[in-house]
Parts: sequence; structure tokens; C-alpha cells
Amino acid sequence: MEVKVCGPGCASCEKTQKIVEAAVAAKGVGAAIIKVKDFQEIAKLGIFSTPAVVVNGVVKCVGRVPKQSEVEEWLS
Repeated sequence: MEVKVCGPGCASCEKTQKIVEAAVAAKGVGAAIIKVKDFQEIAKLGIFSTPAVVVNGVVKCVGRVPKQSEVEEWLS
């Protein structure tokens, strides 16, 4: 499983990354968490607002910090 956290590194992006890490740990799934900071790479994913979360190539959240429970559902 691959989870991308997209954003330049702002406070919301950092919070999103921590939530994703906590959700992966809580679910006990094997997931590579990749931080994408390059705006061109983010735009290639069709994302134009950050923070954003992409799970296995599917955009799950754009422009807001997700709840940990949401992220856990995406990992199921």
C-alpha cells in the first residue's frame, strides 16, 4: 500500500502527515508513506489545493486535514 501526503510543508500538511502515520500504526497495515512537496508532481495527480492524501493512486482528501478515523477507513 502506498499513501502520499501532498503539500509544501505547511502546518496543515505536517498535521496531515502525523494523522496518516498514526492511522497506519493504528491499523497495523504495511504502507509506504511518501511526502510529495513538488507542486508539479502534486498537479500531475490532479490536486490543486493542499494538504491532500492519495491512497494507492486514488485521491481521498483535498484542501483539508482529514480525521484519523477517515484515514483508517481508507486503509481498510
